[in-house]
Amino acid sequence: QVQLVESGGGLVQPGGSLRLSCAASGNIFRLYGMGWYRQAPGTQRELVASITRDGSTNYADSVKGRFTISGDNAKNTVYLQMTSLQPDDTGVYYCNAAPVAVSAWWGQGTQVIVSS
Repeated sequence: QVQLVESGGGLVQPGGSLRLSCAASGNIFRLYGMGWYRQAPGTQRELVASITRDGSTNYADSVKGRFTISGDNAKNTVYLQMTSLQPDDTGVYYCNAAPVAVSAWWGQGTQVIVSS
């Protein structure tokens, strides 16, 4: 059974940066594209960044130019580098398969709060 563990969230001031990590229990990145999803308070979960098996990336318009997704197959880890953070980036961040998530893979996520 696949387990995904997200980490790296926290409280950051507007304009700051964070790097999120997602560690997978198995070598799934060779089989699945992966993505980072965000759920802001009172909203539905949305896909903000994704990476295909061959390394192609895609971003939501709201984060384009500020967020960078990358993967390390040897470590079974996907990263999300976030820069120029804004209050609207606040939410719980999850990783999962992309563009279609696997419902059984949702983890606890990692909380990001952007506030002064």
